[in-house]
Amino acid sequence: MSLEANKIFAAVLTAGVTFMSAGVIGGLVVHPHKLERSAISIGATPQTAAAPAAPAAPAVEPIGPLLAAANVDNGRALTGRLCASCHTLNEGGRAGVGPNLWNIVNNKHAHQPGFNYSAANRALADKPWDYEALNAFIAAPNRAMPGTRMGFAGLANTAQRADVIAFLRTLSANPAPLP
Repeated sequence: MSLEANKIFAAVLTAGVTFMSAGVIGGLVVHPHKLERSAISIGATPQTAAAPAAPAAPAVEPIGPLLAAANVDNGRALTGRLCASCHTLNEGGRAGVGPNLWNIVNNKHAHQPGFNYSAANRALADKPWDYEALNAFIAAPNRAMPGTRMGFAGLANTAQRADVIAFLRTLSANPAPLP
């Protein structure tokens, strides 16, 4: 064999060992989950049992008891950081990506005239944004109102939600009474 053939053989062997090593190391780092059954079935479709009922959505902890001790200043800071890029907070303020939040507590859903609310929000137009509705929506908008166009993932921390809601309560000439 010539020297060139040895070089080609060594290159192929080195590449194979490198790819095999990368696969082993990748498997150790990622810990892939092996499927219990094939994701694709070719041919006859197997009979499947009835799908189990979807698990109930986790309940959101009631916010009423936490509002009395909520920190309005912390709520103002959180609202400024999380909400102000899409919502205005001043009386008579224009809508941004989201509607103005002035006087939101106990106001009706879809309350701002001229704002293009999602169908999900318009469907609730006769219901007020009471403390618990705000709590559920701020916790997980897409779970509380399926079909909403709000791109916010939610605020999981209950105390922080209480702070935000306590601050939103102050955005009114006549703040709603605490529950």
